[in-house]
Amino acid sequence: MRRATKTVRTRRTRGQALSPRQKKELAALAALPDDQIDTSDIPELPANAWKNAVRGRFYRPMKQAVSMRLDADVIAWLRRAGSGYQTRANRILRERMLAEIMRTES
Repeated sequence: MRRATKTVRTRRTRGQALSPRQKKELAALAALPDDQIDTSDIPELPANAWKNAVRGRFYRPMKQAVSMRLDADVIAWLRRAGSGYQTRANRILRERMLAEIMRTES
């Protein structure tokens, strides 16, 4: 039995355009070498503070509904592990996409 899910629609808004002064400040910061950046007001955390860190925990990309025709054996393989086969398919495709992007950028 499927659980009812609540659909929440969010609207992405763009911020105000940067002023010429702000653009100039950002360009100056970007040109500054890392060793010249004053980080005294943001001390580093101890190493054990990161032991349970999870990358991308709150990242939720926008989803887009699509219709795809996939081979029956591929769908059966994805469904074999239980519910969530679409999420698994998305994860597999994302891993392949990122690997290809990394390969073409290097």
